[in-house]
Formats: sequence, structure tokens, C-alpha cells
Amino acid sequence: MLKRLIFLLLTVLIVSGAIAQQQIRIQCTNQYEAPIDKLTVTIAGQTTSYSPDNLGFTTITVDPADSLIINAAHHEPLTVAGASLKEGQVVVLEKKFTWKDLLNPMFYIVYGGLFLLLFIVFAETGLFVGFFLPGDSLLFVAGIYSTNLVDDLFRKFGFEGVRYEWLDLFILIALISVAGILGNAVGYWTGRKIGPTMFHWRDRFLFKKKYLYDAHDFYEKHGGGAIIFARFLPIVRTFAPIVAGIVAMDRKKFSFFNMVGCIAWVFSMIIAGHFLQKWIFTQFDFDLKKHLEIIVLGIVVVTTAPVLIKLFSGRKKEKVSQPPTK
Repeated sequence: MLKRLIFLLLTVLIVSGAIAQQQIRIQCTNQYEAPIDKLTVTIAGQTTSYSPDNLGFTTITVDPADSLIINAAHHEPLTVAGASLKEGQVVVLEKKFTWKDLLNPMFYIVYGGLFLLLFIVFAETGLFVGFFLPGDSLLFVAGIYSTNLVDDLFRKFGFEGVRYEWLDLFILIALISVAGILGNAVGYWTGRKIGPTMFHWRDRFLFKKKYLYDAHDFYEKHGGGAIIFARFLPIVRTFAPIVAGIVAMDRKKFSFFNMVGCIAWVFSMIIAGHFLQKWIFTQFDFDLKKHLEIIVLGIVVVTTAPVLIKLFSGRKKEKVSQPPTK
């Protein structure tokens, strides 16, 4: 009789435990909204590995009474209660910082928001040290998250309410354009200050006064176009206004093309990010937010390819034009 009672009790416990357990589909991302490929779930000391499906969801078996530790490589472990997980819930794991994050535009949006974005645009065009910052990709991603950025701005100043989509875009484009125009103006002013002294420097291995005179002639002929197109070229956009100041490009001419180039650059990048994200998601069900690394790589290739092509084609022409040696 006692054996039957024990067997019955064990059966009840096993059945009740099986009923308590349930399968839940969750989506794991990090703070940059990048999907996590592989994760582990630890329950009562037992660890199970999971991989997401094609839609980015992972189906895990949980008991509402248990506590789970969700972890992934290079991420901080997250402890959650089984009862708190819901079907289709997005679980965010904190990615550990690496120096590669500085090249990720989402790093600046997550940790600095609009104010850090404005400073980066200013620094990339106005300070020598800003050449490594991700200007193009950052503006493209800012276009995707335009509503979030402007919402955060209004919330900080205590203004909340219904706004139109075009108003958010206008505010974002206007603020970033002002930051970029001021950045270029600072670069030009810096060049004007150091320019006269540089013309008295002695020729060195990396410096020739001939380069300054060549740059002066170039800016006299193509200065306006150079200031505009430099906006769309990484690294070049940092040094173009400084060189314009060094060779004493006309201030009014520089100011005009500085505004035109900056507004064109900011407008095209923000609008492309905002509407291209919606169009691609609607047409192909492809969320650019989850594949930002592709965006960054694509923009880098598109913006640097013309410079590299021009550089290498120029070298080939120079070699061909050299007379043969006897």
C-alpha cells in the first residue's frame, strides 16, 4: 500500500512539473538592437544552448516558478523570472564594450542620443581628431531613428505631444545642419589662423610649400565644388575646410558653399535612412535595424570607392606619362 502511495505521489509530481513547463518564443537582441545568434539558458544549474530561427526567435522551455540566466558570448548575463517571460517578448542583453563599438553608429545613439550626434557631426568637420568618426552611417541610422531622437529631445525639455512625421525630420535636419555648418566654420577659422605661418615653414619630407600653392590654385578654381563634395567623403570632409582656411579661400564664398554642402549632405542621409528603411521593410520584409553592419559597410564602400578609384587611376596615368629611361 505504501509503495502504491509513493508511486502515485511521484507520478503526480512528474505530471504537474510537465504541465508547469511551457515553451515560449522570445527574441534576444543587445542594446544596439542587433540580433544574438547563439545563447544559453541556465535553469537550476543546467545549461542549454539555443539558436534563433529565421525570424530571429528562440523557443525555450521554462517553468514559471524557475529563475533563468540568459547569456551569450561577449554579453553580460541576464537573470529573469520564468513567470515574467511572455510569448514574443524581446529580451535585451547588455553587450560588453569593445573598441569596435566606436565604429558602430548605434553606440552613439544609444549612449548619447541627439546631443552626442550633434557633437560628432561638429567634431568630424571642425576638429582634427574627428576624422575617424562615423559621419555618413551615423546620419543614415539617425534617419531610421528620427522619431526616437526627437522624442527624447522634447521629453528632456518637458514638451510631449502629438507631432507630424515631417516635423521630426525637419527638426533633426535643421539641428544637424547647424552643427555641421559650425564645425566647418571652426575648421576654416583654424586654417586661417595657422595658414600664414605655414607659408614660412621649411620644406620637409611630408611638407612642401609647393603643396600649399597647388591647393590655393585648386580652391581658386574649384573651391565651391570641393567644399560641397567633401561633405560626402570620409576623412576628406574633416580636412577640406581647414585647407580652405590655410589657402585663404574667400570667406563669403566658403560660407555659402559650406551651407549648401552641409544641408545637402544632412538632408540626403537623413531622408535616405528614414524612408529607405520603411520602403525596404514594406517591400521585402527586411528590417534594416537588425542589419546595421550591412548599412555601415555599404556606406563606407560607396563613399570611399570614388576616392580610391581616382587615386589609383591617377597613379597609373602618372606611370604611363613618365618617359622611358635609357
